[in-house]
Amino acid sequence: MPAIVIVGAQWGDEGKGKATDLLAGRIDYVVKFNGGNNAGHTVVVGDEKYALHLLPSGILTEGVIPVIANGVVIDIEVLFNELTALTARGVDVSRLKVSANAHVITHYHRTLDKVTERFLGKRQIGTTGRGIGPTYADKINRVGIRIQDIFDENILRQKVEGALDQKNHLLVKIYNRRAIAVDEVVDDLLSYAERLRPMVADTALELNTALDAGKTVLFEGGQATMLDVDHGTYPFVTSSNSTSGGAATGSGIGPNRIERVIGIVKAYTTRVGAGPFPTELHDEQGEWLRSRGFEFGTTTGRPRRTGWYDAPVARYSARINGITDFVLTKLDVLTGLERIPVCVAYEVDGERVDEVPVSQSDFHHAKPIYEELPGWSEDISGAREFGDLPQAAQDYVLAIEAMSGSRISAIGVGPARDEIVVRHDLLG
Repeated sequence: MPAIVIVGAQWGDEGKGKATDLLAGRIDYVVKFNGGNNAGHTVVVGDEKYALHLLPSGILTEGVIPVIANGVVIDIEVLFNELTALTARGVDVSRLKVSANAHVITHYHRTLDKVTERFLGKRQIGTTGRGIGPTYADKINRVGIRIQDIFDENILRQKVEGALDQKNHLLVKIYNRRAIAVDEVVDDLLSYAERLRPMVADTALELNTALDAGKTVLFEGGQATMLDVDHGTYPFVTSSNSTSGGAATGSGIGPNRIERVIGIVKAYTTRVGAGPFPTELHDEQGEWLRSRGFEFGTTTGRPRRTGWYDAPVARYSARINGITDFVLTKLDVLTGLERIPVCVAYEVDGERVDEVPVSQSDFHHAKPIYEELPGWSEDISGAREFGDLPQAAQDYVLAIEAMSGSRISAIGVGPARDEIVVRHDLLG
């Protein structure tokens, strides 16, 4: 079987775990290829709810090998806290593989993230303060610490010294913070070495070998398309490539291995943090969506910004990622609305624009052009076939499918794993 990539098609929090659940029992590996513990996802298994931040959702599926690949940045303390919590709940975490080439989030990365964000004042980007951006910056600047460095104290110390030579000047002279001692960082990282060692592998080799053997490998993107560092609403983005192309570079497989790209899109839109959001609602309807959809960050607890479905954003995501199938989530949240607005285009400087503007300034000032679709009042959580949905709900799905650039193959009708309508096989 080929590689399959799952990506968020909006600004994150679309419910990517729902698609992963759909493929349970048909996949052999689940791979996290970007990001860190700056975003989480909630997976509901029966009556149990699991909030995952750094681990791929495959950790919860028996027989699936979960992989944290080279494109991820890892806070080792968070990793072990998550593993310990899952073990206490009876989850077998022994299958986890961690790339030797993944970069490590250190104490100084977290410190720099917080102080630089505060220093920006009104120009804040809205980071989570977990050190993700500074770690990726060190990676690009070639002064980063990799997982493999933890097993060689001499190399680790040299790299930490090199990194802190510059960073301590910045902390002390610019931000008026104390200098961070090399020993403090080195001793902390070395304390994890023996526990970490059994998990570390050449994950790129293992994944390619698995694909050669006909295994099915699922690549699970963190964040989402509109937060991609190249293709998102820069600079209000994450620090990695969260689009489908990032799956190849972030894991070490060739792009020709990828045959299916599944985009996850909510039946409305949400965003966390600063940045443009054309359909954002600042009224009672926005609060209603937030309350009904329980739109609060899995990792941060921050209230998410809410708005109506944005078809140009979905089309943009379909184009950038090469999306073959959409999974539409949280359709049930819209139940009870008499009319449902859908953004079909924007007005920019008095002119209609049908696609996401390439200019950040234009996108920031874009006003949504809406079409209203009839709503429904019936409970749809029991629907398992498309025909089980009320006619207005079917019409809503078909209307946004026609606007969004790819087919909608599955529809989430509730939070539980089995509360989903499947229209097309995601693997075929």
